[in-house]
Amino acid sequence: MSQGKKVGFYTLGCKMNFSETSTIAREFEAGGFCRARRGEPADIYVVNSCSVTEHADKKCRNLVRRLIRENPRALVAVTGCYAQLRPRELASIEGVDLVVGNGDKGSLFERIASMRSKGGTVVHGCEADELTSFFAAFSTGDRTRSFLKVQDGCDYRCSYCTIPLARGASRNLPIADLVAEAERIAAGGRREIVLTGINTGDFGKTTGERFVDLLRALDGVRGIDRYRISSIEPNLLSDEVIAFTAASEKFQPHFHIPIQSGCDRILGLMRRRYNTTKFAERIGAVRRAMPDAFLGIDVIVGFPGETDDDFARTYDFLERIEPAFLHVFPYSVRPGTPAADLPGRVPAPVIERRAAALGELCDRLHRAFCRSHDGRTASVLWESTRRDGRMFGYSENYIKVRAPFDRSRVNTISPVVLRASDDGAAMDATFLA
Repeated sequence: MSQGKKVGFYTLGCKMNFSETSTIAREFEAGGFCRARRGEPADIYVVNSCSVTEHADKKCRNLVRRLIRENPRALVAVTGCYAQLRPRELASIEGVDLVVGNGDKGSLFERIASMRSKGGTVVHGCEADELTSFFAAFSTGDRTRSFLKVQDGCDYRCSYCTIPLARGASRNLPIADLVAEAERIAAGGRREIVLTGINTGDFGKTTGERFVDLLRALDGVRGIDRYRISSIEPNLLSDEVIAFTAASEKFQPHFHIPIQSGCDRILGLMRRRYNTTKFAERIGAVRRAMPDAFLGIDVIVGFPGETDDDFARTYDFLERIEPAFLHVFPYSVRPGTPAADLPGRVPAPVIERRAAALGELCDRLHRAFCRSHDGRTASVLWESTRRDGRMFGYSENYIKVRAPFDRSRVNTISPVVLRASDDGAAMDATFLA
């Protein structure tokens, strides 16, 4: 396929998908292709798919069909987890030209560049146990931060999850390679790196290295002022990782920790590797070291067999430990997982009510967390987005902050005084310097 053609990229799902899409896009740009702006007609469309829920699958299918409908002559390629798990399902959509599983994602550019025209659907896939390569990736779409992929795959077999089938076993690059990637990010002028992975804290399965040693090495990269750990399993959030984060000037007091349920019976059915006592103990350990840490927690509602009493236990547990934010996911049946065969399917209206109740709890907890910082000082990394004459950024502990737009402050870190706002969308900032 000739150079100079426009390529449109669409990413669904997790931060790691964004890092991978960005890397694929850079390969196209280096190969002489032009990146189309969002909504602009393109000659080629690349969709990086997610399959964590049935809704994610549906969203991908709808997006693909819309792109084909709007530009039927364009070449359409789909990659990612949906493409890995159900390639034939995507290939059956008329107008899809290429379906590439996660094992071949790194060769997507070469495969598309070698295609001459539309004409039948080509599928490249493999079984989960063949997913052994590591596609190195980091994002460059944001001027201030980058998502750096440090780990892929998962050896856990949670009963509801298809990720081991879609991503394969846990694996990683050596620390030295990831430090080199971070140095490339710093050379591009970005100030913050978010470490991403499927099971980030499980880093080291390939190389025998330790996650905390990766953190120490990255801490020494010049030009990067901030790091965040995107998600870490509670059983892998060790005292050593907590102590290092608390002592580091670069690693921020911000943890995203999945619990999935606050009921021990449901955690057992989910095949999670901890109980609520262990989870609460880890939360306590973080707060003893970093009292103002932002704690975001993932929770699934409507898991098969979840009774009203089970949900009440989850609600009460979350209310008691007071996280700063809840990421609420309605349970979705995933074919091929043990949970798909469990009895006690929860009706959709009940799942919706439970999700709404946790959504209201999240709003209350998040407002309380932000208000507890009213009148306090913070350091904010400012982003380039301008909305209603204001700019936005995040504090060390991930409080969203806004101030009158000042282009000179974009991609800089400024000390501010935080003030609670009436709308709760962000805290207002008064600059100290």
